Amino acid sequence: MIPEKIKKILKKQHYALVGNHSAVQICRWTKKSIRNEGVCYKEKFYGIKSHRCCQMTPAVAWCQNHCLHCWRAIEYTIGDELKGKIDSPSEIIDGCIEAQRKLLEGFKIRPETKHKTVSKADMKKWEEAQEPMQFAISLSGEPTIYPYIGELIEELRRRGKTSFLVTNGLLPERLEELEKKNQLPTQLYISINIPNKENYQQFHRSTKKDAWERLMKSLEIMKRVKGKTRTVFRMNMIREISLRKEWILDYVKLILKSDPMFIELKGYMSVGFARQRLGYEMMPTHKELKDFAEELVKELNKVGEKFRILGEQEVSRVLVLGKNKKELKIKEV
Repeated sequence: MIPEKIKKILKKQHYALVGNHSAVQICRWTKKSIRNEGVCYKEKFYGIKSHRCCQMTPAVAWCQNHCLHCWRAIEYTIGDELKGKIDSPSEIIDGCIEAQRKLLEGFKIRPETKHKTVSKADMKKWEEAQEPMQFAISLSGEPTIYPYIGELIEELRRRGKTSFLVTNGLLPERLEELEKKNQLPTQLYISINIPNKENYQQFHRSTKKDAWERLMKSLEIMKRVKGKTRTVFRMNMIREISLRKEWILDYVKLILKSDPMFIELKGYMSVGFARQRLGYEMMPTHKELKDFAEELVKELNKVGEKFRILGEQEVSRVLVLGKNKKELKIKEV
């Protein structure tokens, strides 16, 4: 299903392909955590364990959008629909766990070898990492394009694993299905790159003519499912593009529309193919992000939404806003 040219690009970027359309990539924070060199902001904010997190996607090269900030080789996007043999949720989960184990094999300290090891791995963490308990369903492509995304989430839940689903919101019918079938993830993110219709298409270059309307419907669904799952309004902040103070009220309107539990402001990182489109100068500093977050909080408070900064991680250039810090940590991770 994935052309050989795209497979070569993905493998060069250290993706492990799984089945016909899925992939895994070891997050640098998973590696750091195994070495006891720090943890991901998701662990700091929400309590999941970085060394037991599987960063994966069930639709690695499929998306409706061609966003400028995407690290993926979007020029080789296959389309916005999976065609051919589609793998089952169990095949994907088992394949992702097996691929993750192979990618982490180099961290293992082998006392039986006569050669001096250079691994700094905490072997207790390495052993635990062999069975990831958190699935970050994002990585690359649009995961809701996978038609059995609900069954995938349901199977993860059955196995006692948490799931974070990050979507561009262009398949609201899939979100409605997740709600209807009680297949919502542990935490649902909707990514907002541009907060107004006038500028949306220029940045996203979507194949869907009604992309903005679809996103608006998904935000309405997010409001409806709050309480049934944890919800996050995710703002991807790019200097001079989305990090614009004149757009703060536009963001407020969308936040009011979606009524999320949390708001994440994540700074754009110039990695992968995004370096060729935007470059390093478009990466905001953490101070720029925090200044913007403080202005956003002020405007939200003016309309009765008592958000405040609940956490931040400067090295990742990310902040989380919410109303109650006690709700931030996921219970029974």
